[in-house]
Amino acid sequence: MNKTIVIYGSSTGTCRSIAETIAERLGAEALDVQNLDKATIEANDNLILGTSTWGAGEMQDDWYEGIKTVKSADLTGKVVALFGCGDCESYGDTFVSGMGELYNLLKDSGAHFVGAVPTDDYNYEDSEAVVGGKFVGLPLDETNEPEKTDSRIASWLEEIASELRA
Repeated sequence: MNKTIVIYGSSTGTCRSIAETIAERLGAEALDVQNLDKATIEANDNLILGTSTWGAGEMQDDWYEGIKTVKSADLTGKVVALFGCGDCESYGDTFVSGMGELYNLLKDSGAHFVGAVPTDDYNYEDSEAVVGGKFVGLPLDETNEPEKTDSRIASWLEEIASELRA
């Protein structure tokens, strides 16, 4: 099996575009969380999950139903990597916190999380996505730092490549 899928929730299209870029570089499929089912989760060993952040640091709306589907599957032994879209200037106090919410809902699922990112290259006030001094996944800010997105994705994928089940 050892397949990889990129699952995203996107309201404006930004998270979808990033998911498609990540999927293309991995030779994987990008799937909107609205189209997710338990069989798809179970058919893949590597899950790359992405969400934008809304309101006071919440996941993108479609994830609230989607997370039920993810949690209904047996995630034991699966490799999970997270990415999040946020706005560090306008929402610096909740920067990519939706990614942190996704992590908190799945951290005890039996999955193996990979892809934590140091915080030092980011300008923000606070984030629920920071655990142990690192972001729980890849934070991206297409609003204020679009010029950094491509290199951040490339570096992150290089980092996690050896941890994804081949």
